[in-house]
Amino acid sequence: MFLNYIKSFIAKKIIINGLRDVMVTGSTEIIEKVGIIIDESYFKDRESLVNELIKNDVLESNIQILVYKDRIKRKEVFDYSVFSIKNLTWIGTFNKREVNDFIATKFDLLINYYDVEKVPLLLASHQSKANFKVGFSSIDRRLNHFTITTNAENHIVFVEELFKYLIILNKF
Repeated sequence: MFLNYIKSFIAKKIIINGLRDVMVTGSTEIIEKVGIIIDESYFKDRESLVNELIKNDVLESNIQILVYKDRIKRKEVFDYSVFSIKNLTWIGTFNKREVNDFIATKFDLLINYYDVEKVPLLLASHQSKANFKVGFSSIDRRLNHFTITTNAENHIVFVEELFKYLIILNKF
């Protein structure tokens, strides 16, 4: 437990130092490929979130999900990519191939679907190669290009607001 605290502290310093020189770049690309980072500790209805995106004309094959869990049981099996703080190294990188592949993927839109700051989630979002990042307003504003003021339980409101503004920004 104490070692996880130290690991989180080191990773948080890496994130803070990395956010100092964040440059906001404008992107005029239409959104096709969508990545979603979800904190399953607070939001367990990921399938409903994906269905809302599909209703708004995002192809299911173009949606990739990465789920964070506080604790992963040894014999637990998932049909999606899952990571925890145990997959975070002491130098602020991830030692799990699925997480590194997700981060390296160039998404048109990355949805940071968590409203509580946790170091592994922040680090994955910060290191992502996505063109346009969207998240909740309760998270550090330098991490996302666009924020929506609601809570994680209101996924329908979040998706409605997201697509309303994506249309205004000519991204969809």
